[in-house]
Amino acid sequence: MTTGRTIVLSAFADEAANSKTAIEQLSVLAALGLSYYSPRFVDVTGAGKVKHVTELQDDELIQLKKMQADYGMHVASIGSRLGKVKLLDLDDGSHNKFVTDRQYHDTDVAMTIRAALALDAKLIRGFSFYHPKGEDPEKYVQQAAERLGPIVDLCAKAGLVFALEVEANLVGQNGRMLAALANAVGRSNLVCIFDGGNISSQNLSPLDCLAEYRAMRDHLGWIHIKDYHVDPNLKWTGVVDEERLKNFVPCDVGDSGHELILRDLRDHLPQINERMKKLGAPGLFLELEPHLKGGGQFGGFSGPDGMGVAVRSLCRMLDYLRIGYHLRGFDEIRSARGF
Repeated sequence: MTTGRTIVLSAFADEAANSKTAIEQLSVLAALGLSYYSPRFVDVTGAGKVKHVTELQDDELIQLKKMQADYGMHVASIGSRLGKVKLLDLDDGSHNKFVTDRQYHDTDVAMTIRAALALDAKLIRGFSFYHPKGEDPEKYVQQAAERLGPIVDLCAKAGLVFALEVEANLVGQNGRMLAALANAVGRSNLVCIFDGGNISSQNLSPLDCLAEYRAMRDHLGWIHIKDYHVDPNLKWTGVVDEERLKNFVPCDVGDSGHELILRDLRDHLPQINERMKKLGAPGLFLELEPHLKGGGQFGGFSGPDGMGVAVRSLCRMLDYLRIGYHLRGFDEIRSARGF
């Protein structure tokens, strides 16, 4: 394997657990051989109370940090919901809420940074705001950048990296728009997250997905591995609705063009890995968020079995493309136990 042609595997832990308990989430991912995860919705105590990781109390964060250490896990990123609010205080018929910048910075942003620091995370996942429904998102790039800039600065002050995930219905709904936002914000600690399933679910082809990936490649921080089977019977209206969020599949059988994208990525991995390491990450993450049993606006679910399918599908593709990755081995287990 050529030096630098390697990635780091991670997964959204709540996708892998039926009960959302921290112990089930960490157990499943550790058993699959992963060493990194992104926390999102979690029941830390096992008492049946599921919270978003940013809403955990101090003692719950301390307990979660101990548990992840017990399972040999490290946090890749905080799976935050930052940026999934309205850009403007307008009634556009959607159910999305609007929050003023001051309130947002003092609550959601502060809570997210607090969780990242408590769990030794370096990266925060976020989004690019909902523009007025039915309007052209290109008209709102500058306004979205003006709202994003202070959030990115607050992250920088805490030594953190903020990443914009590409997603339908938001200003950054494709690679071109995300690149425009990154250029407009112009901060060194802002990167972008590619997600093939979030592109192909807009009725786009594998070649379209490749083009959108290339459009944002210069700003790439990490990649979410999610794939989607386009249903030609679903008429495209320009909006991804709940009906479309039922067609997610493993990364080697969908319409997101993962083989094409990862083949291109392989040639650029040394530079991207170097950039991410300078920002404090261990390299470029390929993070599994497969949604194999369904998805929604704020998350998805695969179950322990589905996450296993997703990990094996991705590893088969990486092996085929000769991209390096790491899963826990017997020697590591013996070393951890002092043998």
